[in-house]
Amino acid sequence: MQRICFILRVKPDRVEEYRQRHAEVWPEMRQALSECGWHNYSLFLRDDGTLVGYLETDDFEAARARMAEREVNARWQAEMAPFFESLDGLDPDQAMTPLPEVFHLD
Repeated sequence: MQRICFILRVKPDRVEEYRQRHAEVWPEMRQALSECGWHNYSLFLRDDGTLVGYLETDDFEAARARMAEREVNARWQAEMAPFFESLDGLDPDQAMTPLPEVFHLD
């Protein structure tokens, strides 16, 4: 099982709205994430817009590719993209660059 952690930046003036949107993630989006292999997925958001994500999956690139095929993901990413800084034209899920793990206590 891979443990994936990433950091993105939410625009500071959109932090509260981002929190509200994630309090009501569409049921079909939640289902797609589970079906595509995204497990134990969490997002943590500081008031300054620093977003830390964590998930577990058998194969991150395969899980990300499966999500890219889902219509619900395309809709979700289009709605979420305006919340982020520095995506360089990528969808938020494409901009997730995993951080190297340097320690894990099992």
